Amino acid sequence: MSGEVPSRSGRARRIVRGPRPEAVPALVGRACAVVGVLDIAAGVFPRFRHSRMHAMAEVLPGSLGPFAAALSLSAGVLLLLLAHGLKRRKRRAWRAAVALLPAGAVSQFVYRHSVIGALISLALFVPLVMHRDEFKALPDPRSRWRALANFVLMSAGSLALGLVIVSAHPKRTIGDPSLADRITHVLYGLFGFEGPVDYEGSTSWTVAFSLGALGLITAVTTIYLAFRPEHPAAHLTEEDETQLRALLEKHGARDSLGHFALRRDKAVVFSPSGKAAVTYRVVSGVMLASGDPIGDVEAWPGAIERFMDEAKAHSWTPAVMGCSETGGEVWTRETGLDALELGDEAVVDVADFSLAGRAMRNVRQMVKRIERAGYETRVRRIRDVGEAELDRIRRAAEDWRGTDTERGFSMALGRIGDPADGDCLIATAHKTDEQPGQYGDLKAILHFVPWGTDGVSLDLMRRDRSADPGMNELLIVAALQAAPKLGITRISLNFAMFRSALARGEKIGAGPVLRAWRGLLVFLSRWFQIESLYKFNAKFQPRWEPRFVVYRASGDLPRIGLAAMQAEGFVSLALPLPRFLRRQPPAPRPCAHSIAEQGVRAA
Repeated sequence: MSGEVPSRSGRARRIVRGPRPEAVPALVGRACAVVGVLDIAAGVFPRFRHSRMHAMAEVLPGSLGPFAAALSLSAGVLLLLLAHGLKRRKRRAWRAAVALLPAGAVSQFVYRHSVIGALISLALFVPLVMHRDEFKALPDPRSRWRALANFVLMSAGSLALGLVIVSAHPKRTIGDPSLADRITHVLYGLFGFEGPVDYEGSTSWTVAFSLGALGLITAVTTIYLAFRPEHPAAHLTEEDETQLRALLEKHGARDSLGHFALRRDKAVVFSPSGKAAVTYRVVSGVMLASGDPIGDVEAWPGAIERFMDEAKAHSWTPAVMGCSETGGEVWTRETGLDALELGDEAVVDVADFSLAGRAMRNVRQMVKRIERAGYETRVRRIRDVGEAELDRIRRAAEDWRGTDTERGFSMALGRIGDPADGDCLIATAHKTDEQPGQYGDLKAILHFVPWGTDGVSLDLMRRDRSADPGMNELLIVAALQAAPKLGITRISLNFAMFRSALARGEKIGAGPVLRAWRGLLVFLSRWFQIESLYKFNAKFQPRWEPRFVVYRASGDLPRIGLAAMQAEGFVSLALPLPRFLRRQPPAPRPCAHSIAEQGVRAA
């Protein structure tokens, strides 16, 4: 999987096609954020409204001034909500800002008679209109669950900010209200009613109006999100899947991650010729591809161009997780993006594998011990497994997952036993000398996806928690021993993140920086299985194939990392909904009895 890959013009080139940060959107977004914070402070803290800081803030773009705390507070919250969208060049954020700024200018002139304030508000309005062509990004994938999320988050924020507002006037508060009284006052105020806390003078009206404004903003934004046209997350259609399978049939041997492009919660863009494709998922504004492009390497640049155009149209951050060295070279050459080594993939060549020798002693002893305990293994293609047994395997894999979070994206197929995946390989462990359980004598499962015609790539590992330790080692050895009869010459195991750093950091002569980096990785392994996956893979004496992350700028790496962890299922920013309210995965095609299930493979 190496070698020089020409571009469509026949020579190497670096073309920046990704969405680079634009000066005007970035400046406008920052101005909105700064002014939003200042306006919120002006609405909440009385002293701030009469300070030199706020006198200076009055002439900032978009500032609505201190004429009313509620209006200042409302404007601040709205500007903060719009700031991120403006930075990402979102068209709807631009429309909202274009409507808000003239309203702010009118408010400045009518209520404060501030000509300067009105002119400054319009000064931001003018470049927004002049540079309207830069704000053309399309909406992100969304659903109406966003309305529920907005209601919960805005309600929590309004409650916290409301407590600050209620407590920000100690000298004008009548009596000494308790925390419960203040919370009650906030809750009543959000709905427009008077609460139990009283103030002297006009402060009572100011607090009530401010709380009412917070409640109104929460209601309006929630109603908008609930009734706006839904733009559902993209998914793989039957036609897309058919085209991808045709490409994999011809070129699937190139990349061990190729078959994972058939996950049905991914979208796809094809090259103009249809001979190559890039699959992706959008997570938190990051357009996340995985592995190398699918198809003819000569057509990769066309698919990559379509990918970058789609990212630019929506102002998504482009990123690729786990591409090979060849794939990284093509991505960086065709787009101007950068690449960073992420880790190594463990690949075992069947012809070179043997349990003999000192290096394999631990694996050999563990396998022999488990076999003496009465376990037996079966390694078959999915098409050779009966439907009743497949159904039992699916249910067991679902139950043995151990968590409600379904993990996997770049190296997980997300289903078992689909009729279209008949070439997938499944290895199962059984113990017949004890009382059959809920799933009969089944004790562990390994599922592999095809890697061309002569290879397989590990998808998921599941085992009964009551089974003896070492089930995964037993089944991997069984798969390697059965591979020659199945025409398999290579097996890709787990992906080990930062493998080279872990390996070099434990050797004699490693410097302090490398040792410190290894120490941090070992510490993080308590949660993300970084070291344990590396050591597990190393047991089988594999060859290591480097994998890379491709990114636009160093500042994007934290965001890409968070998006990748969300996609893999290690981090969830979604609301914890009850099972009956969760969106169900699409049913397998064409078998209605298959149960979609996410596998764990990557750390």
